[in-house]
Amino acid sequence: MNTTRLGNTDLNVSRLCFGCWQLSPAFWGDIDIKPWEQSIHAAVDSGINFLDTADAYGNGYAEEQLGALMHRENLRDKFIIATKFYWNFTDPDARFADTTYDYIISACEASLRRLQTDHIDLYQIHGWDPITRPDEVARAFAKLKSEGKVRWFGVSNMNPEQMELYRAHFEVSSLQPHYNLLHRGIEQRELPYCLRHNIGVINYSPLFRGLLGGRYTAGSVIDGARASGPMFHGEGLRIITEAVDKAKAMAADLDLTIAQLAIRWTLTHPAITSPIVGVKKPDHILGALKAAEAVLPPDPWPSVGPLFTTAVAAVAALDT
Repeated sequence: MNTTRLGNTDLNVSRLCFGCWQLSPAFWGDIDIKPWEQSIHAAVDSGINFLDTADAYGNGYAEEQLGALMHRENLRDKFIIATKFYWNFTDPDARFADTTYDYIISACEASLRRLQTDHIDLYQIHGWDPITRPDEVARAFAKLKSEGKVRWFGVSNMNPEQMELYRAHFEVSSLQPHYNLLHRGIEQRELPYCLRHNIGVINYSPLFRGLLGGRYTAGSVIDGARASGPMFHGEGLRIITEAVDKAKAMAADLDLTIAQLAIRWTLTHPAITSPIVGVKKPDHILGALKAAEAVLPPDPWPSVGPLFTTAVAAVAALDT
């Protein structure tokens, strides 16, 4: 597995990041934990050293499971651990954004306990909080860094203006945005900003919640939290699966699956450090490995993009 430097940090991370969002029952439903644990070992054996989670995934459940496995199997030193804070879920029925000094300190301590570790390599703000001043966030970060509890800090789901406000008070080392063939809005502003300021980018949902994985057809019934999305049912699903079927031929020409092509497509952008691959079982991470072996040649990258841009526009037109 190739590695690269994450932004302005000293962290050499694998070109694929193991994502733990799937351990969030409210979104994905309950999963069998044993195949997930096997996936962690498969990642280690494949040279993947980068794991991303969040305290909000299952209200602590993902961190707890990861921490228990790392402690039991002595795996902590195998990974660079990224986690996130933002949602105050002390009342699980009434989550709210909270980046106050006191909450950041308590949230970090709770994550350290759940992860059974003495430090977090990359601690990320899960979203923009318009209520709390950036200098208050910076005070909490300075304390955590001085105590050795956090090494580097990042943000998620933010635009350049929001990052700029934080950068005036502390070093922003990474951005975690939504980015894939069906969701490309950050190409115009966020990705150039990150390139200019040497901010690493770890994009989530490179397969758009499985839609670019190639296993759905126009007649598939997709349930759960995804079901209401316009691309996941009816005519919208037909349009997207038709584009996926066309892209499969492009992938085959490169000896790739459509999922591998979709991941490699994001990796080819010079701003992208590591796509986050959501994992429930070993096949999910093992199947993605080939995507990180190289970048796309000059022709396929721009050829693939317009195919899905057209499909996304067609789905958007359904509501007009």
